[in-house]
Amino acid sequence: MNTEDAAAIKSGIVVAGHGSRDPDAVREFEALVELVRARAPQDVVTHGYLEFSSPTIAEAVAANLAAGTRQVAVTPGVLLAARHAKNDMPAEVQAMARDYPEIDFHFGAPLNLHPKLLQLAQERIVEAEATSAATVRRADTCLVLVGRGTTDPDANGEVSKLARMLEEGMGFGGVYVCYSGTATPLVADGLRAAARMGFARLVVLPFFLFDGVLVKRIYAAADELAEREPAVEVLKASYFGVHPLVADVMIERAREAVAGRAAMNCSLCKYRVQIVGFEQQVGEPQRAHHMAVRGLLAQEGAATAPAAPERFAAYVPHPIEAESFEIIAAGRDWAPFPVEQLTVLQRLVHTSGDFNAVDDMYFSPGAVEIGIRALLRCKRVLTDVTMVQTGLKRALLEQLGVDTWCGVHDRETHLMSETLGITRSAAGIRRGFEKYGNDVVVAIGDAPTAIAEAVRLIRDHGWRPQLVIGLPVGFVGTRETKELLRRCLQVPRITNSGTRGGSPWAASVVNGMMIDAVNQLAGYAPG
Repeated sequence: MNTEDAAAIKSGIVVAGHGSRDPDAVREFEALVELVRARAPQDVVTHGYLEFSSPTIAEAVAANLAAGTRQVAVTPGVLLAARHAKNDMPAEVQAMARDYPEIDFHFGAPLNLHPKLLQLAQERIVEAEATSAATVRRADTCLVLVGRGTTDPDANGEVSKLARMLEEGMGFGGVYVCYSGTATPLVADGLRAAARMGFARLVVLPFFLFDGVLVKRIYAAADELAEREPAVEVLKASYFGVHPLVADVMIERAREAVAGRAAMNCSLCKYRVQIVGFEQQVGEPQRAHHMAVRGLLAQEGAATAPAAPERFAAYVPHPIEAESFEIIAAGRDWAPFPVEQLTVLQRLVHTSGDFNAVDDMYFSPGAVEIGIRALLRCKRVLTDVTMVQTGLKRALLEQLGVDTWCGVHDRETHLMSETLGITRSAAGIRRGFEKYGNDVVVAIGDAPTAIAEAVRLIRDHGWRPQLVIGLPVGFVGTRETKELLRRCLQVPRITNSGTRGGSPWAASVVNGMMIDAVNQLAGYAPG
């Protein structure tokens, strides 16, 4: 394409926002879009939202194309590159590219730590300081920077980087970083810790683009701290808001996208390289996680009457699987077994091919019901080996939103195994204890040493996983560790006696509970 042809193409910018239930946040976002439109008059500028608000991003693209554009830059209206900018928004752009193959789509980088945004942060801090009648040196002031908080360490790390740059650039005596959610420390804990550092003044700066529920909570926490600690002056700086500097950075990101210079921090992206503690997420497929709430508020507003809750889909087995379970149900007398255990027990028969496999099973009181509740509430299964993880039914995990984690092959697990002189399976269980605390279902199907480590952590360190399933197979230490688990009264548990078991057995127990969970949800939905 020559220069004249390129210049003749009408270009557009779609500003992709997160969306909010808070009307203040929506109003400010749309005011910023108007500012972008005014400062980029040569472009068609539309906007859309990932969640809750309308129009959706797809509707914003359609409106842009209706204005005659043939080249569209989708620019994330978010500060940092976390899941929304790395997964959800790219998934939307990919869908648009499939729907409009003749259109030249480009995806821009988030705003990130642009020098203009550093200047804006400086401006907000100075404005906050000007609200006080007191004169306090910056050396006697602690900056409390509050980020959104994500599951992405790269994005969380950028908040700390901004804090350091502001601390050194503006001469603060100290800085404390906290988050509104997901990451720690949370706002209230961070403010308390900062107040104990001995500074005369705290300046609380929300690293947010717009007002909303979270910003209001940050300011409320700052007010509460000021009441509790009258000796410390607490100043509330404004979030970034509708400002020409923000609009200019958005326009710059759109220009970079079209020019092929949209720089993402791929060198520390947990989906591309092995980041300590997130190794298992390398190569994770780009899946959108926002579909259930896309355009939700418009849907709710358009409804003339409250919609009936969508019925949760019950588990539908494959015809051959259904026939197998008919044979299993008729193959022995199941009356002696508690009804709540039947799904799990019959799946163990299906997995082992042995009707007698269930005779030496042990369930602590209420173990199955507790396990089902834990799967629905905690939504995480910790396994000792990847074979257990692989044996879990993907469709059920996705339907219930349950995550799985196995650290047996991670680098840190290998290091822990070597330095502590324990097996990798035991080290993986210890890492799971450290990473997730009590909010897990533990499924052990291979390593007796994993059971021994779990019991040690339970007895000596107060670990209380929601349920421990221990069904390893083998002849070395298997009987002994299963008996150890059986006698571990502090936690609900499912195990057996003897040498039989294995990863498929442990996976079958979890699959049985997940089947009961989805069927219970389907049955309890209003008819």
